[in-house]
Amino acid sequence: VIGIALAASIGWLLAGQTPEFAVSIGISVLVISCPCALGLATPVAIMVGTGKGAENGILIKSGEALETAHSINAIVLDKTGTITEGKPAVTDILPVGALAENELLALAAGLERQSEHPLAQAVLECAARRGVQPYEVTDFKAVFGKGIEGRYARELYFAGNEAMLAERGMALPAPVKQKLDALAGEGKTPLLFCGEKTVLGVIAVADTVKPSSAAAIADLKRMGIDVTMLTGDNRRTAEAIRRQLDIPHVIAEVLPQEKEQHVAALQQQGKTVAMVGDGINDAPALARADVGIAIGAGTDAAIESADVVIQTDQPSKVATAISIGRATRRIVMQNIVGAITVKVLVLLAGACGFATLWAAVFADVGVALLVVLNSVRILRKKF
Repeated sequence: VIGIALAASIGWLLAGQTPEFAVSIGISVLVISCPCALGLATPVAIMVGTGKGAENGILIKSGEALETAHSINAIVLDKTGTITEGKPAVTDILPVGALAENELLALAAGLERQSEHPLAQAVLECAARRGVQPYEVTDFKAVFGKGIEGRYARELYFAGNEAMLAERGMALPAPVKQKLDALAGEGKTPLLFCGEKTVLGVIAVADTVKPSSAAAIADLKRMGIDVTMLTGDNRRTAEAIRRQLDIPHVIAEVLPQEKEQHVAALQQQGKTVAMVGDGINDAPALARADVGIAIGAGTDAAIESADVVIQTDQPSKVATAISIGRATRRIVMQNIVGAITVKVLVLLAGACGFATLWAAVFADVGVALLVVLNSVRILRKKF
């Protein structure tokens, strides 16, 4: 720009103009080149975009997260607490053999009493409602991602999924297997309770799908985003929820430590991935994703790891956050292109003698004002 200003001044002197005119032309070129508008183009839009997010109950922690949100083309949704209410309840108690319902429930409550899993809480609440006293279980041990075990009256008992059963070399009786499949097909999560060598019964737990989940997933699909549900549930239960909500992809029977790997796998396919979750075991996946989105009712670990925090527990806000990111990105690009275009045109006009010093001043201030006003348009947009 300094070179253009010198060349313009010298050119007008050689053309016979007065030194005052030649110097004013050079100063006009320098004035219009002031980068105020370009300096404002991005931060003002980012500031307004994060403000709009806050207005909608969405905390966007950084400008980078807001800018990255526009390019998201794949999203991974944790099931429990994100798609569902995260408040499971017991729906079926099915003893096997001579065991009574309340006996199975007392054993189940005794095993689950020391567990922190949401399904354990559902069993304990069911026992409390029925007035069933949990058995005193000792030597409690959690088998990560598979189940729990403990001793009652010197006998070893365990609760968990079919993987835990197979790990102990136990075969699932055909009638029990059929019942498990039927429960899973209804979208319920069956919990197996066993002795050392015998299946004692099944307790089914169901987690209600949030009323807004179907609309939220439909919105994401309309935006051209590939939606995947991630869950530790068995495949039949996951498929039942997938059909209910018309989710394109589901990854089931995922151990907590595997969630991050599935997010990384999508990134390796060249996708820009957002992860939505609320639990402690979602934190590594939230950190791995290009944009981690935590549901506000989630754990501190999830909120700390995320780039975006939704203050409510409604998944519909996920599409809102991405829409705000896309709108902000459009505004930023309009600001940059508009500022550069005006400055280049006025710079050329000034160098050619068609724009006075005052015209350059007004153009410089005017384009900065236009950048601010264009950014503020985000506040008027409904998301």
